[in-house]
Amino acid sequence: MATTFDVARVRGSYPALADGHAYLDGAAGTQVPGSVIDAIAAAYRAGIGNIGGAFAASERSDAIVAEARRAVADLTGGAASGVVFGPSMTALTYRMSAALARGWAPGDEIVVSRLDHDANIRPWIQAAARAGAVVRWAEADLATGELPAAQYAELVGDRTRLVAVTAASNVLGTRPDVAAIAAVAHAAGALCYVDGVHATPHIPVDVSALGADFYATSAYKWAGPHVAAVVAGPALLETLWPDKLAPSSDEVPARFERGTLPFADLAGVAAAVEHLTSLTPGAASGGSRRERLLASMTAVEEYEMALFSRLLDGLGAMSHVTLYGKAARRAPTAFFTVPGLTPREVASRLAARGVNVWNGDNYAYELCGALGLEPDGAVRAGLVHYNDASDVDRLLAGVGELAG
Repeated sequence: MATTFDVARVRGSYPALADGHAYLDGAAGTQVPGSVIDAIAAAYRAGIGNIGGAFAASERSDAIVAEARRAVADLTGGAASGVVFGPSMTALTYRMSAALARGWAPGDEIVVSRLDHDANIRPWIQAAARAGAVVRWAEADLATGELPAAQYAELVGDRTRLVAVTAASNVLGTRPDVAAIAAVAHAAGALCYVDGVHATPHIPVDVSALGADFYATSAYKWAGPHVAAVVAGPALLETLWPDKLAPSSDEVPARFERGTLPFADLAGVAAAVEHLTSLTPGAASGGSRRERLLASMTAVEEYEMALFSRLLDGLGAMSHVTLYGKAARRAPTAFFTVPGLTPREVASRLAARGVNVWNGDNYAYELCGALGLEPDGAVRAGLVHYNDASDVDRLLAGVGELAG
């Protein structure tokens, strides 16, 4: 294990972990540290109003929104003026797809990937259908779970308008070579929309290095409340016009944010980013928040992948377990089945032991169909920074009892 990562100290900041359960369901949403809970409560206690008002409570909301944008920009390496907030990645992707598709014409093309969560597939397919655009598919290697970047040279052409790809599969953990894929898209004059929901909790993120024109992330996957964001270049957002109410702001990024923002939750978003900087005290001490985040998330990645090796080795040694995916670069997520038991039955038996895992396709609908796992899917165990060896060992003990 990484010696610089004090997981016992990290776990102590999460009140929910006191219930004694092994929370291996982080891929569907993490628990929340006390500092985030306190920040949300403090916003309500202080009094908040809608933005743009001539009174103190409104000014507090203005400040909360501005700080949340700065925090997400620091987390992703983007610009604060390009951070768009919304209720979920799915909702924001539908919003962006509708705005982008206004510029598509019959015969234009988009490229989606069979590896992705359906939230980065269906909105694009539906927008393409309305515009008369052609959908092309990048296929995953089902034996390894890889998404070969080389195929994009054949899929992307001069009529390609957008390439949608995940930064990490939410079930197999596969981390494709997004930068290489984005480079192919850009060479053809296309945009690249990256689903970073499953990647952001596990690695240092740099949207520029990825080549992401749009990068989507959800705070509830990295210790925050249920708020999502899309990070894009402000100049790019200026070229797009979403459907909006006539009196609502015409400014970027506000014109993409429908209705009133959840101000107290946005206070929690900023607190969650600050929490991530604190996971490794002393890392990049005295540096900017961005520098501290990069140092902290580098340590998180090292710690999680060491723990993930323990999980994979344990499951791989069990002859009654079928594991899916073995990509070279992965987020710490295991997807497996146990013959003779449905994934729901496996999850239920583990739950009886106080081990929380997910079952089903987890919205990786196309991938699970290609793997022959629909309609039941598989069992998903996902590690995050507050998991420890005892969580993994409890899972392994529970799955081990299912043999025969």
